[in-house]
Amino acid sequence: MITLKNIKGKSSVTIDQGELISYKIKGEEFIHQKGSPGWRNSDTEMFPVIGPTAQNNFIVPSPKGDSVQDQHGILREMPYQLIRSDSVTAVFEKKYKANTPLLNSKFPDKSSIEKVSWPYDFRFQKSFSLSEKDLRIEFSIVSEKGMPFMLGYHPAFLLSEKNLIEANGQKISIPEVMAGGSKAFPVVDCQNIILHKEPGSTLKISTEGFGHFMLWTEVNNMLCIEPITQYPYVGNMNFEENMFQISSGREHFSVRIEAKGPN
Repeated sequence: MITLKNIKGKSSVTIDQGELISYKIKGEEFIHQKGSPGWRNSDTEMFPVIGPTAQNNFIVPSPKGDSVQDQHGILREMPYQLIRSDSVTAVFEKKYKANTPLLNSKFPDKSSIEKVSWPYDFRFQKSFSLSEKDLRIEFSIVSEKGMPFMLGYHPAFLLSEKNLIEANGQKISIPEVMAGGSKAFPVVDCQNIILHKEPGSTLKISTEGFGHFMLWTEVNNMLCIEPITQYPYVGNMNFEENMFQISSGREHFSVRIEAKGPN
């Protein structure tokens, strides 16, 4: 458990084994708390695929052959290792060796697949940096050139009694997001989203490298605002080539969270 503090900005962040579990400004919490209705996590990543794989018989194709993966990819089946930290920054890492079988945490209760794997080596870093104005979360992926991948960041935020989402000039309500169901609510070609909360708090999420968002919740007390490289729920979801980005060997993505309480 690591706590970052910016005294001047009166903000703090708590990270549990790479998972963002708290972001407070002047004592106000902005992150969904584990154990509350909605979702069992506070944040996670989706890599190297986004979305369910069951209708594809859990098979994800690649130039180096098919692999077996469950929903949202294999990254979440690996623990983060702390690389370094100080009072306002922390860097975590996961390393994967090609074709190493990993136990599927969904098995056997939620999946028939016991082990998952991927035919590429990769190193995945997640870093946090807290300033008086914002929290920056950055992702660095080092892999073999030509590796196909999708990336999604999956944080959950607290809601208030009245909420409104602003994106690409449109206003989106929580009931509209809930109506999207398990396929989530897509916000494509978008780099910035603002969540307006009563009585006057706002949460702005700005991204680089992702290009899209999807919004998901099944309850009225939390909302997942998820930067993604690809909205996966299109066509027959057989993971066509155009759904993947192709690695140049080193990729970088960033998320900036600006949270403000009532003036």
